[in-house]
Amino acid sequence: MSPTYQHPPEPRNNLLTALISGALIALIVANVYLFVQVDRLRTEMAQNNEKLATQISNLTDTSKVSSASQLRHIETLKQELENAKQLAQSQARSLSSQAKAEAQAHADQLAKQIQAEEAKAQQQVSSQINEVKTAANTANSKIADVATDVGGVKTNLSQTQADLQKTIADLKSARGDLGVQSGLIATNASELAALKRLGERNYFEFKLGKTKERQRVGDITMLLKKTDPKKNKYTVEVMADDKLTVKQDKNVNEPVQFYTSKAKQPYEIVVNQVQKDMIVGYLATPKDQAR
Repeated sequence: MSPTYQHPPEPRNNLLTALISGALIALIVANVYLFVQVDRLRTEMAQNNEKLATQISNLTDTSKVSSASQLRHIETLKQELENAKQLAQSQARSLSSQAKAEAQAHADQLAKQIQAEEAKAQQQVSSQINEVKTAANTANSKIADVATDVGGVKTNLSQTQADLQKTIADLKSARGDLGVQSGLIATNASELAALKRLGERNYFEFKLGKTKERQRVGDITMLLKKTDPKKNKYTVEVMADDKLTVKQDKNVNEPVQFYTSKAKQPYEIVVNQVQKDMIVGYLATPKDQAR
């Protein structure tokens, strides 16, 4: 078997520059997302205000038409009442008692009808005013909800940025088993999520059990040979470029490195948990690879 070529470690400054660039890109993407959300909420507020204005205008027009119709009807009834009174007065001397009573009854009926129509008109106007008030209250409630959503988006973004910065600060670098200085390594799920946000490498999570068949992880295959949970050690076979490499008695959170023909930088396996007949971790591969 031909010896494997080992590339020299890259300068630390390049790693720090890459990490800072990744964090800045993540913050820019988060700010763009916030801007889009705020713009969408502003659009919804404008649409709600326009709908409210249209509804109030329609209710106002309907109220005007209804009120005008009621007023015309009431005026007609009043005119009929006045005519009945005048007729009763002009014929009072010549009419019998029965005729007078009938005229008075007709006048009383018209008076009651006028009162009923006026009450009905007042009730309709009051109902329409209540509808307008209800529509206004609904619109105000929607506007308040939109304002709350905007505040929530800002709060979530600030918290996410703070959590990302803290997690990145907690990440550590280590020297791999090939002697190459590793990038930042993750020891748990939240740290791995932070590395994914930075986007400096490709990350493939795995749970590798002790089986007869190799398991594909990214563009390689792996076979678990042995685990020692008490000492947090494991042995695994790695198949890459049709070449088999045995990584024996490796430790938890140790960058296990190997080269492939696709990239100048090494691939890295980091195991975070060693269980009985199972290991849990991730494979990190370079972004820049040959096609």
